Amino acid sequence: MRTLVGAVLLCSLAPVTAATGPSHEEFRSRRAALRKSLDGAMVLFGQTEGPDEIFGFHQDPDFYYLTGWMEPSAILVLTPAEEMLFLPHRNEHAERYLGKRSSAEDSGVGDVSGFSRVLPVEQFQSELDRVLRSNDHLYALDSQRETTAKLAALYPFRKIQDAALVITKLRIKKSPAEIEALQHAADVSVAAHLAAWKRLAPGLYEYQFAATLVDTFLESGCEGVAYAPIVGSGLNGAILHYSTNRRRMDRGEVVVVDAAAECSHYASDITRTVPVSGKFTPRERELYEVVLGAQKAAIAAVKPGAHMLGEGNSLTKIARDYIDSHGKDLHGAPLGKYFTHGLGHNVGLQVHDPGYATALEAGMVITIEPGVYIPEENIGIRIEDVVLVTENGARVLTAALPKEPDEIEKALAK
Repeated sequence: MRTLVGAVLLCSLAPVTAATGPSHEEFRSRRAALRKSLDGAMVLFGQTEGPDEIFGFHQDPDFYYLTGWMEPSAILVLTPAEEMLFLPHRNEHAERYLGKRSSAEDSGVGDVSGFSRVLPVEQFQSELDRVLRSNDHLYALDSQRETTAKLAALYPFRKIQDAALVITKLRIKKSPAEIEALQHAADVSVAAHLAAWKRLAPGLYEYQFAATLVDTFLESGCEGVAYAPIVGSGLNGAILHYSTNRRRMDRGEVVVVDAAAECSHYASDITRTVPVSGKFTPRERELYEVVLGAQKAAIAAVKPGAHMLGEGNSLTKIARDYIDSHGKDLHGAPLGKYFTHGLGHNVGLQVHDPGYATALEAGMVITIEPGVYIPEENIGIRIEDVVLVTENGARVLTAALPKEPDEIEKALAK
């Protein structure tokens, strides 16, 4: 394993080529797949520019999934027979502040957008009127309340169905291009964890550790974080979504590090729990090995047809039963009550990608993340990996990041 850890560390220091993301053909194939199952007209509104000067523009993930379009205020219309992208006109005053935008009048806009029909937004209502004359059902995103309310006002006698239900059926299973993007995000995230581990020492502040993570994400060509990094040391590790990251880390405690990159719009999600001083105490190792055993048991059971939740031998039950039968708290009680969250979730364009409470299928990408959180002992332990469901079982996309306690201690050695 020393060879593997060393190789990954060397990779973390080398330049990483940014992933390019899916091609126009990939987005066309997604729209074609959706149109085959569509029994009406679907309208999706892209995100508007908005006043967010801190975090910048972020496209709606469902809109991006079908278009790949990363400019604001676009509209997509799909029917079984056709597809149209509507773009706003240029605003020279706004472009002085925000940069040049595309418009329907641009030469070559079809090549840039990947759409054969690109129209100005002024034609949206007339074109939608036209397609609704031959399509009874109308779909829009319930989550886009303001724009969906405007559609309801324009077409008061039509029931608007939630487009998310149709799109999620496609998003839940990842294409080869998506799996490649998710693997790239995982690789960068692994390199970032290893770089931060090399900096870890008593006296370091949580935000300094987080800074190394984020710096590695950006230096590796990724656009940023998949979510706010969680660096919870001591008692903070028992707070599930702690992200204040202000505490000074001390000898004799562990730190829960839940952080990952977003690369070419695809997220990863990794958690490791590591000792601040470089060595686990006997009690820390005891609890850690319980959580690790639970995670291994759950990952071993991942396969098509398995269930994350529900009655019977679900992955969650496998993990919880392991925790309950392999460790005690300071009062001799089983540890299962300290596993206080779900076992995992889908991952994709969003760190918590949409999904259904259904059996796993090949092509799904999920997390497996058991944990125990014991405030009385000032400790939290969580171990999380990103897992691809394959035809015969599972492939761990984040397997390059050590999680055996001895391997962690070797990787932490200065």
